[in-house]
Amino acid sequence: MKILESYINGKWVSGSGEGLVMHDAVTGEVIGHATTGGLDIPEVLQYGRTKGGEVLRKMTFQERGNMLKKLALYLTKRKEDFYELSYRTGATRVDSWIDIEGGFGNLFANASLRKLFPNQPYHVEGDPVDLSRGGRFMAHHILVPKRGVAVHINAFNFPIWGMLEKCAVNWMAGMPAVVLPAPQTSYLTEAVVRVIVDSGILPEGALQLLSGMTKNILDTVASQDVVTFTGSAHTGRLLKAHPRLIEESVPFTMEADSLNASVLGKDAVPGTPEFDLFIKEVRKEMTVKSGQKCTAIRRIIVPADLVEDVQIALGKQLDKVTIGDPRLKEVRMGALASKQQVESFRNNVSKIAKTAQLVYGDLDKIETVGADAQKGAFVAPILLREDYPFKNTEAHVIEAFGPVSTIMPYDTLDDAIALTHMGKGSLVSSIFTYDDKIAKEFVVGAASHHGRILVGNRENAKQSTGHGSPLPMLTHGGPGRAGGGEEMGGIRGIKHYMQRCAVQGTPTTLTEVTGIYQANSAYKPADKHPFAYHWEDIEPGMSLKTHKRTVTDTDIINFANLTWDHFYAHTDITSLGGSIFEKRTAHGYFILAAAAGLFVYPNKGPVAANYGLEECRFLRPIYHNDTVYVRLTCKQKIDRDHRGKELPSGIVKWFVEVFDQEDELAAIATILTMVQKKSPFEQVDRSNIEGYLAKLTENSKPKWGMMTPQHMVEHLEYTIRIGLGEIQDFDIATPEDKLEKVQEMIYNHRPMPKEHNHPLLKKGTLEDLKHENLSAAKDKLLEAYDEFETYFKENPEAITKNAVFGDMNKFEWNLLNSKHFNHHFEQFGILE
Repeated sequence: MKILESYINGKWVSGSGEGLVMHDAVTGEVIGHATTGGLDIPEVLQYGRTKGGEVLRKMTFQERGNMLKKLALYLTKRKEDFYELSYRTGATRVDSWIDIEGGFGNLFANASLRKLFPNQPYHVEGDPVDLSRGGRFMAHHILVPKRGVAVHINAFNFPIWGMLEKCAVNWMAGMPAVVLPAPQTSYLTEAVVRVIVDSGILPEGALQLLSGMTKNILDTVASQDVVTFTGSAHTGRLLKAHPRLIEESVPFTMEADSLNASVLGKDAVPGTPEFDLFIKEVRKEMTVKSGQKCTAIRRIIVPADLVEDVQIALGKQLDKVTIGDPRLKEVRMGALASKQQVESFRNNVSKIAKTAQLVYGDLDKIETVGADAQKGAFVAPILLREDYPFKNTEAHVIEAFGPVSTIMPYDTLDDAIALTHMGKGSLVSSIFTYDDKIAKEFVVGAASHHGRILVGNRENAKQSTGHGSPLPMLTHGGPGRAGGGEEMGGIRGIKHYMQRCAVQGTPTTLTEVTGIYQANSAYKPADKHPFAYHWEDIEPGMSLKTHKRTVTDTDIINFANLTWDHFYAHTDITSLGGSIFEKRTAHGYFILAAAAGLFVYPNKGPVAANYGLEECRFLRPIYHNDTVYVRLTCKQKIDRDHRGKELPSGIVKWFVEVFDQEDELAAIATILTMVQKKSPFEQVDRSNIEGYLAKLTENSKPKWGMMTPQHMVEHLEYTIRIGLGEIQDFDIATPEDKLEKVQEMIYNHRPMPKEHNHPLLKKGTLEDLKHENLSAAKDKLLEAYDEFETYFKENPEAITKNAVFGDMNKFEWNLLNSKHFNHHFEQFGILE
């Protein structure tokens, strides 16, 4: 019998003893068993805190986000490997898609959050707080990664999504994870973890897996750890009361099964799109994952006069649900995760049915396609009707975790809201209505008892993710029975794994701590205009004081005529009586434009573009004949991904202060510029090429590849002659539909791959040499380079083709030549 392995302390190990036996949910076959017997759990937690935590905490948010994106892409390419195994959990292709690709989607979504964080390992939250009238003592909040480990105790129903929706968040925060999946389906979790480990993308210790039950995992958690639990409310309450959690004040987040409700608005009568959407959504939530979803609709709350209509319509929809082997295309619902789940399901349905009427389905009779109903963990969809939902509370208290839901009537919308409250806290509720007043009244009334509310109607139907789909950017959790916690939620979820700390000090000190310029902080003088620096060399606090400019009547009138802004304060000085203005006043936007004229660096440099304006305040009027000057200061730097045909760049926020002749602050603004990053490649021009070639000898050995020094030089000459248009008798090898994407590679700062097979060169063998010796080849390369420069000087608009990148202009050839020469000079060690 196969023993499921755990990945701990940097290696795969097997626990001792039999542990829990895992069965194929469809056939009943024994898959293996999972056990953590004999494993040193405290050592596992400590290994994560130290080995994985030390590396993750030092990574910036951008590095962590790109790591998640890389992992998501890696797993997505291998997604089909997991579907076959997922079928054994009883999941159909659609069910598995939610678990597998939904899990990978969480990695993508959280990776994108890197853009909302600073380019440093910790986060700066909110605005600074001035603690003194003079502005010399202030405070700001920062969030740093907790120095513990995230312990994730997961349910059986989503063995992949359940792990990755949590881990994506703690990894983004800079915290390692120990995952304890439910044993019933942990073989699927183990398969994914193996691929993740083999990828080498995560730092060692960032992810550990415990395959099997363990009762002592919470015994040694510490105050810097975080514990999350997904599963039954009963088990969650037991864990939440663990003495160690209380003693160490360990954050504990519970996402428990809940009795979620969906409400049909009174306007959504049969024949309306909302009625049809409601019926389809209830059927979907009853049968997707065989109803084994913590967000499934358990209570169907409908107007009293529509109960029969809903019951009939739902019955017709459920008639279409084919049950059986989830591998078969015609099967719409698979099996529960295990026989134990079948037994629990039947017991709980029977308890609800003591007062509710069973109106669809049979607990003892089931028809299956392609599978033996007796061997597999199959059940039929069950629909109940509770006519007295305020009197009989079983449907509000008991959850049968499977394909079951209970219809219950309401008279007024207040009654419907009250019924949703009787679940004592749910992960999600929904209402289907085309009346926004009904939607508003329901949302405001029900929100106190739900973590999320979906309003469904005909307008959002095609785009809606549905009642039961938690989304990475939204909070997932709920009050009361649902656990009282929140997961995911974009930045909110990441902060759960970080420690908030208020830092007090001078503005100058806090500028250094936060990486964000704080008002009244000391300026950092620059040797040249700040706009002349590349992104890497700009620092928060770097500042420039401009020369002065006097604003004239003519400036104001001309600006009014140019913009058509003829507000009376600018153009009609006879109307100033009773206003806040004393004289003809300059337009606020003229002040901004004039400020830009004072601080903008006119020469071409690293600043690629104006990226926008974040904030602007006009603090006092500037009148005609007033004189202004500007203080331009770097406020903050934000990294950004490279995309398209543009050079890699980052965003710099500049704090603009406009002062008048009395040195009084008249206006402030924060402007953003896109600033290019330094190229990592050595500059390529004739003198540099000549200097590097002087280091190359016949005895120079390549670090990779089979080229000799002369082959390398002749190869460079060949490509230069292609660039100047001398050699063009070839076809472009890159398919036209991929050409634009491939051309983007010219602009990025990634080095060329080693051992790349150029489409115009022989594969597996060297080209024939053309020149007498290495010295002659060097001369010919320099000669070709001179001809290249001359050609484009005489033909500046010329376009020549490249076999890989297609048609290219001089600018693009320069970028490619820089990469290409650096690549081969590095190959022979002459850049060192």
